[in-house]
Amino acid sequence: MAAGSGRQLFVQPLDYALIARFIAPLQGDEMNLLACWLAVVAATAVGNVMAAQTSGDLPTRAVRLLVPSPPGGPSDFAGRLIAPGLGEALGQNVVIDARQSVNGILSMETAARASPDGSTLSIGNVGTHVMNVGLYKKLPYDPVRDFVPVGRIISAGTALVSHPKFMPNSFREFIAAAKKDPGKINIAIAGANGHVGTEVLKSMAGINLNNVPYKGSSPSELAVMSGEVEVSLLSIPIITPYVKAGRMKVYGVTTAKRSPLLPDVPTIAESGLEGYEFGNWHALFAPKGTPDKRVRLLNRAMVRIFEKPEIRDLVLARGSEIVTGSPEELAETLKRDIPKYKKLMVEAGIVPQ
Repeated sequence: MAAGSGRQLFVQPLDYALIARFIAPLQGDEMNLLACWLAVVAATAVGNVMAAQTSGDLPTRAVRLLVPSPPGGPSDFAGRLIAPGLGEALGQNVVIDARQSVNGILSMETAARASPDGSTLSIGNVGTHVMNVGLYKKLPYDPVRDFVPVGRIISAGTALVSHPKFMPNSFREFIAAAKKDPGKINIAIAGANGHVGTEVLKSMAGINLNNVPYKGSSPSELAVMSGEVEVSLLSIPIITPYVKAGRMKVYGVTTAKRSPLLPDVPTIAESGLEGYEFGNWHALFAPKGTPDKRVRLLNRAMVRIFEKPEIRDLVLARGSEIVTGSPEELAETLKRDIPKYKKLMVEAGIVPQ
């Protein structure tokens, strides 16, 4: 409690289990970059507390940042990158609220129903705000009408990975194995992006895989490494340490160009599936009705976060791309991507549930 204020200061504790999960596979420069990031987070948090104590203007409650994936996933990483900077701009603590569900629907439904009083924000991605539109006949939220775009944050491609003991050693060998035993290879489905990417892969390659849905990327990673499934499409930044440690094997990346994190790994397109390309952006949204003044404040704060060299280095070292822009640019992205991916899904034979 602050002296004489009668109000409680909310301080978000560090998630040591999550930190340990990131640190385990890291070495050398990767470890140094992680240390820099943690130092930035800690410094920002201490600065916020000191500023609040000096001004005597402590917030009555924290801002909730809803994330549609379990801790450790790409959306969770995006949320933790921006939370300290947003808290500094708002003068309030920003607390990550990770709500694990299939294709992020629970988190987005909660965000859509939240009051536009500034107490709730959400991280959305190409799965929650684009692909779910074509995957479901009726969603409990509307990605366009129920949200106010604040701005994109980062973007990253995915990679087709397998258990290290799975026999195929290249993308072409994987396709040959799938054609030899139709429906026998299990693929972990991590969210809407993984679902659509898998179905388009199956359609373009003329193969049949057995889809096994998981609630986010983290459970899918574990399923691959444990041998519970043979393969999965997973975020490049997340799988890179496991590939380097020999805990996963990678067949190809879904981006148009090779990833700087895995420069020796070919794209799936150059491996024989010409035209196959998938990315995954992550963005900040506010509930419908949020005042424009607050939206602009959040957008400016987010842009400033990525002007810090240590934050930019961390993002780039993980193989992600910084894609911050205006609320209008995010709105245009939705307008472009929703019909684009709906068309791809129809061509792949995906029937809305």
